[in-house]
Amino acid sequence: MRFWLRNDEMALEEMVQRLNAVSKRTDEIMHHDISPLCAADIQDQLQKRFAYLSGGRGQDGSPVITFPNYPAFGDVPDKEFQNVMTYLTSIPSLQDAGIGFILVIDRRQDKWTSVKASILRIAASFPANLQLVLVLRPTGFFQRTLSDLAFRFNRDDFKMKVPVIMLSSVPELHSYIDKSQLTEDLGGTLDYCHSRWLCHRTAIESFALLVKQTAQMLQAFGTELAETELPNDAQATRSVLRAHAEKKGKAKEDMRLALDEGRSVLESIREPLARGPEQSPNQDQLDSQSTVQRLLAQLNETEAAFDEFWAKHQQKLEQCLQLRHFEQDFREVKAALDVLAQKITTFTDVGNSLAHVQHLLKDLASFEEKSSAVAQRARALALEGERLIELKHYAVDSIRPKCHELRQLCDQFAADVGQRRGLLGRALDLHGLLEASMKWCDEGIYLLASQPVDRCQSQDGAEAALQEIEKFLETGAENKIQELSKIYQDYEPILTRDLLEHVQKVFRKQESVEEMFHRRQASLRKLAAKQTRPVQPVAPRPEAPAKSPCPSPGIRRGSENHSSEGSVLRRGPYRRARSEASEGRGRPAGEEESLAVLRRHVMNELLDTERVYVEELLCILEGYAAEMDNPLMTHLISTGLQNKKDVLFGNMEEIYHFHNRIFLRELENYIDCPELVGRCFLERMEQFQVYEQYCQNKPRSESLWRQCSDCPFFQECQKKLDHKLSLDSYLLKPVQRITKYQLLLKEMLKYSKSCEGAEDLQEALSSILGILKAVNDSMHLIAITGYEGNLSDLGKLLMQGSFSVWTDHKKGHAKVKDLARFKPMQRHLFLHEKAVLFCKRREEGGQGYEKAASYSFKQALNMTAVGITENVKGDAKKFEIWYNTREEVYIVQAPTPEIKATWVSEIRKVLTSQLQACREASQHRALEQSHSLPLPAPAGTSPSKGNTKDVRKLEERKTAPLNLEGYVGPAPLPRPPEKGRGWSKTSNPPEAPEDNDGWSSAEEPVNSSDAEEEGRAGLRKLVPGKYTVTGLDEKGGPDALVLRSGDEVELVQEGDEGLW
Repeated sequence: MRFWLRNDEMALEEMVQRLNAVSKRTDEIMHHDISPLCAADIQDQLQKRFAYLSGGRGQDGSPVITFPNYPAFGDVPDKEFQNVMTYLTSIPSLQDAGIGFILVIDRRQDKWTSVKASILRIAASFPANLQLVLVLRPTGFFQRTLSDLAFRFNRDDFKMKVPVIMLSSVPELHSYIDKSQLTEDLGGTLDYCHSRWLCHRTAIESFALLVKQTAQMLQAFGTELAETELPNDAQATRSVLRAHAEKKGKAKEDMRLALDEGRSVLESIREPLARGPEQSPNQDQLDSQSTVQRLLAQLNETEAAFDEFWAKHQQKLEQCLQLRHFEQDFREVKAALDVLAQKITTFTDVGNSLAHVQHLLKDLASFEEKSSAVAQRARALALEGERLIELKHYAVDSIRPKCHELRQLCDQFAADVGQRRGLLGRALDLHGLLEASMKWCDEGIYLLASQPVDRCQSQDGAEAALQEIEKFLETGAENKIQELSKIYQDYEPILTRDLLEHVQKVFRKQESVEEMFHRRQASLRKLAAKQTRPVQPVAPRPEAPAKSPCPSPGIRRGSENHSSEGSVLRRGPYRRARSEASEGRGRPAGEEESLAVLRRHVMNELLDTERVYVEELLCILEGYAAEMDNPLMTHLISTGLQNKKDVLFGNMEEIYHFHNRIFLRELENYIDCPELVGRCFLERMEQFQVYEQYCQNKPRSESLWRQCSDCPFFQECQKKLDHKLSLDSYLLKPVQRITKYQLLLKEMLKYSKSCEGAEDLQEALSSILGILKAVNDSMHLIAITGYEGNLSDLGKLLMQGSFSVWTDHKKGHAKVKDLARFKPMQRHLFLHEKAVLFCKRREEGGQGYEKAASYSFKQALNMTAVGITENVKGDAKKFEIWYNTREEVYIVQAPTPEIKATWVSEIRKVLTSQLQACREASQHRALEQSHSLPLPAPAGTSPSKGNTKDVRKLEERKTAPLNLEGYVGPAPLPRPPEKGRGWSKTSNPPEAPEDNDGWSSAEEPVNSSDAEEEGRAGLRKLVPGKYTVTGLDEKGGPDALVLRSGDEVELVQEGDEGLW
């Protein structure tokens, strides 16, 4: 930087020196250093023509100044006379002026007194050297005689150092000055026009002034450019370069205009000579041409000096701009490389199965492919920096370290990726070895189980079975783990704690299988030995049930292994095994195994479809969305599609990242315990809200697709991807996927009702259905038009639906009220936490999403002033919503009584929560006293394990002597409610207190019809399983089992008489 500043100062100093020299030479050319007067300053005085410089020369080259006959010569002020004389004597060159001037005074028409006065005035104030004064005396006889006598006697009065010669006629003048150097009025042939001479002089001096001003302007402009501080960012540098270029262009335009003006002046001087080639130019004309030519040369010199400076200054700014771009790109690339380096550090998982490692390798390859663009950009930027260094950029000291750092970061990133790929490769080898060992064990177990026992009782059969076993054992050299210590040594870098446990489990299983083979070999060798007595074949109990020879997909880390042959076949996780053992003992083993198979089938379908879904999303994002930013595809994108990627694809990228990075990986952890997969959904339920945003954008996306579906861009992308379906089919995938989850969860719940994760599955299903409802509600909500406020201020949307509405207001015209009573209005109601909206449904024309209805806003009621009447006389589907103490009454008719009951119940919950909030605000002391009591759940909240379920379990524990989680013991059942007075699940009776909404009998797990039947049948038997003792019967014999409250017991069987 200092180098450039020094060069810049040197360039500026050189230009200033050259432009100062131009200004100085311009003054010398115009003799402004001797006389600063210009023709324009004394133009009026010169126009009087009492003296002029005709351009004639004496015999020795002396300039001739002519004083023509001017009757008012004596009236010319001294100042004017002095200015004219000074100006005229400053025009000839210094060499000609040094010889001395010849004055020709024409007073032929004057008197002697005028002659005397003129000579005296000239002698007194002539500013230059005089060589000769020639006076044409008066032509009259008297005046001529008088002038001879007077001149003879008054010669000393003139005080001139040069001779003054009185001439009687023009021919006498010709003896002193050649006729060619005299104007026509003095009998000469010199072509002279005073007005033309004055015009030329004005133009020449104006041009000279312009040349000087141009030099000064360029000098000031150059100083301004050199003193401009270089910006620190590319945008500001580009602006400075653009501004300086504009100023430079204006300066160049001014110089061009000055050159045009100089050439025009030169042409005007040459024009009279061109008209009459027989006339030769006088000395003054030649001097004028020379003056203009010299001024043009100075202007060219000015332009050359400025161009040279500008070239250096422009180079400086362009290099500064290159540096700023390089620095900005360096910051961006370094930040991207830092992000990649940070991401590569997160690739620490070595996989829990062969398929998982393959998936991780695929993710790593995809990550490397995506990051290759950043690495290529970094290397290209380093090459660009080296090119700048080769071009002798002024900031070499700043560029070279950055190039070195970029190459170092790229090499480090490549090394990290290679190291990670190597680790995953070793993990792939290890998992391949483990799965091969597991497969070998499975095949061995199947071989042992499939050998018929009766055939092995004979010697030949035993020998054949023994050969079969030995042949199988020979395959173990390639498929089983040979030395555990060697595994530890070879795969030490990737052996995490979980993987180490998995290796040990597989090795233990392998040892167990080998031990089984050794025992079987020992038995078969005894049988194969020569028998001395016949053996009665007896079919012993098989050591292990037969198993299908189809290979298992590989054991996960959570699998349970035992030493016995039968236990080796069991693959489920410990938690599942325990829950099936405790909860499924009352179920036949074959039925439970069938359910487990069905659960695995549903889980496999969930995982397979999830992987396909993720791949499809990635295919669309890379094959369509990314291509919209590809410059090579820009020409295929129609105008209506440009800059509309966010509209067309919505937040599909966010959905992809959620499923690819989080949800799919977590689902894979439940492959061995599919009945617990509900927890995975519950833990990630908040992230599923991304689908609501996608569905809200779907109408806009659908409309844009319909407008641009024939765009060549889509056809080209579809051709590259080899898709049979167009893009709109794939844009529907997220909508289809979110609805698919609830079907899969229903299937899983169907086969997991007696398992540990049943409650989580039910809650996950409810949450997914809640999301679908929220998505559907939001689709309706965004279709509301005409509402001036912010809908989000109204709180959560609880319900929405279409109703028939009558109005019965106290205010208004009587006829309108009567008409309103009989003619219902069709309204779509939106129930929020803080208000209920009345809208009119309007069907829109079009297809697909464009045909969706819109809702015109009509009325909004604040829930703080709303009341309801649940039953309207004469119709079970009607209820009233009244406002401001029945000032406005809306009679609402639902399509069905069930819908009415649901709406009434939800409105009551909102009103109850408002009432509860008011009570809490006004009764702080009561709240403090009852802080330990469970409060009803707030309206609109999602179900969770910490609210109504805990309350329900608390109530159940108060009535049941023994409690199994999720099951009510054989306590006396409540009496069924009387007909007409029972409380339904969706509404409360009018006389029920509002505080008891969340505590009705509908919350009990047993409904009234079941209670009736069980009341008649007596107490139910307990299901085998684990129970917690909460109450004791004090009666009992001495042999009775002694239990205390809180003890945990396991019920095996209950007899007919209630004995355990």
